[in-house]
Amino acid sequence: MRNLKTPKLTIVGAGPGDAELITLKAIKTLENADVVLYDALVNEELLQYAVKAEIVFVGKRLGCHAYTQDQINELIVSMANRYGHVVRLKGGDPFIFGRGSEEIEYVEKFGVETEIVPGISSALGVPTSVGISLTERLVSDSFWVITGTTSNHELSKDINLASKSNATVVILMGMHKLDEIISIYQKNRTDDLPIAIIQNGTKNTEQKVTGRISTISKLVSENKISSPAIIVIGEVVKNTSGLNSYVKEHLDDESSR
Repeated sequence: MRNLKTPKLTIVGAGPGDAELITLKAIKTLENADVVLYDALVNEELLQYAVKAEIVFVGKRLGCHAYTQDQINELIVSMANRYGHVVRLKGGDPFIFGRGSEEIEYVEKFGVETEIVPGISSALGVPTSVGISLTERLVSDSFWVITGTTSNHELSKDINLASKSNATVVILMGMHKLDEIISIYQKNRTDDLPIAIIQNGTKNTEQKVTGRISTISKLVSENKISSPAIIVIGEVVKNTSGLNSYVKEHLDDESSR
């Protein structure tokens, strides 16, 4: 049977992990979807809103790709032509290291209508959820958001620049490069900045450690912290609200040495 619906792609940000941190507009979009293609970092509880859609997992888990990016692009076009409204559900915000713009650019070549629903990026939502203010008067006037691993699997050169500033630095996808990040900070600075690492931020499986550049590797190892995790570096980490007493005492002990 020939599809009479207009082929359409809506790229939707699912937020940082907590199912309640998706936007109302995103929920309405899922309810109207004919197909949902979702990524690995999306909370699968959100799929309950896609009441009439065919649901397809296209993400990556444990280094195994369900689909390549080229295959995803082609799938979006074929699904849109066949069924109508395709929702591409991505973790965080689709335009912050989410390749949303690439998918929009590809499908528009085939005359597919497009729309974008922003989401709460993990770069912003996760630090906030644990009480870290990325900017703070008299402490940090700005912040960097940097990918730890570029498309060629190397550490972003921007981390070297960011480490020399007074700005808060948020690094996504950087856990496999943590030793390299620490080395850059130790080379470029004489102070021992506070650093927080939050794994599975905003989820009930969340874990976090807070220390300093000189101690964080040991803390990560002891607490078995791994990806997906957000790295936050800067003096604002020391002023974190809602930290447990252990972390406050740990940072106070470090600063008094």
